[in-house]
Amino acid sequence: MSIQIRKFDSSHADFKTQLSAVLAFDASEDEAIDRAAASILADVKLRGDAAVLEYTNRFDRLSAATLAELEIPQAELQAALASLTPVRREALQAAADRVRAYHERQKQECGSGGFTYTEADGTILGQKVTPLDRVGIYVPGGKAAYPSSVLMNAIPAKVAGVQEVIMVVPTPDGVKNPLVLAAAAIAGVDRVFTIGGAQAVGALAYGTATMPQVDKIVGPGNAYVAAAKRRVFGTVGIDMIAGPSEILVLCDGTTDPDWIAMDLFSQAEHDELAQSILLCPDAAYIEQVEASINRLLDTMPRKEVIRTSLVNRGALVKVRDMEEACEIANLIAAEHLEISATEPQHWADQIRHAGAMFLGRYSSEALGDYCAGPNHVLPTSRTARFSSPLGVYDFQKRSSIIHVSQAGAQTLGKIASELAYGEGLQAHARSAEYRLK
Repeated sequence: MSIQIRKFDSSHADFKTQLSAVLAFDASEDEAIDRAAASILADVKLRGDAAVLEYTNRFDRLSAATLAELEIPQAELQAALASLTPVRREALQAAADRVRAYHERQKQECGSGGFTYTEADGTILGQKVTPLDRVGIYVPGGKAAYPSSVLMNAIPAKVAGVQEVIMVVPTPDGVKNPLVLAAAAIAGVDRVFTIGGAQAVGALAYGTATMPQVDKIVGPGNAYVAAAKRRVFGTVGIDMIAGPSEILVLCDGTTDPDWIAMDLFSQAEHDELAQSILLCPDAAYIEQVEASINRLLDTMPRKEVIRTSLVNRGALVKVRDMEEACEIANLIAAEHLEISATEPQHWADQIRHAGAMFLGRYSSEALGDYCAGPNHVLPTSRTARFSSPLGVYDFQKRSSIIHVSQAGAQTLGKIASELAYGEGLQAHARSAEYRLK
């Protein structure tokens, strides 16, 4: 049975309306989920360990007597690493090495300590950059295991200089994934607790007798985790509220259509709400990609998820030319943008909004998910217009440095007092004036 994926033509008068409809995603919170998350957070804040333990035992079908029982010792992480087959261990280590190398360069770019400069009168101004003290990373568990998520969240935190990284991962029925634990060992995670859901977010945000409070929570999770992260923001920092995964492919028609079909599948298989869109100026090539989709779909173990995603949120779009494809790409501001063309850099120069850009036909988005090096935690739902990938800078904070000399106070004091009187803040003015000769 052929798949009925939508096909648009950018030259049609109603194209913008059609595109808006396919991009639309209701990110509004489900009230029932939000209420449940709020209730759990309030209980964790009030009862600490007891509440976290109660919810974890209930939701993950465990029977732990204390929260301390749910912490995985470092020895177990190392044992999990040792248990991997040589091929898998080498792959995990290679991925970690590449992610670390990329983020080390990012740290150098950020500047490890900040900057200062001295004005003519001796006043020193600058900025001090310091890492966060303690960070919590949420790693999904249950239906799937995500060792790549461990690497992408923990490594940049460690590169930034975070003193303690605490990982939480749900283990329904007590089943621990060795690859996730091995990734934690390689990434240098300091403590691991087998808890998840809103209760894990609450424990990290508020702290309990067993779990210390963190400064920031990063990492993806389900709707309850997202709702909880929204509610604790302000008490702690958060990375982002992630929406469904997205891929946008700009193709000039020179790439094997099977490759493009599989690239579209690679996002569609995440879940039914994931989005896969192709922009191409070649109508005949779009037909070839559609044929590849229909031929390859039944070979996919997650074919029903892919089918639903492509039918409900996918699109094959005929554009006038590659210039227009870039204009539309900037409007979509996709999480993952593949430019599968003969001269990818030429078109990349026209892109302003994308979470990550994959240039050339050999740069499949899947490589970025696992081992290319740049972070795979990316802005979704058009937030790439104003947001960036997770990075070292997300685990650092900046303090302004102001060291005013006596001579500088004579100039700045007069300016400040004048403005303070204008705002009706006499104490501000007098404070500045006390320093005047």
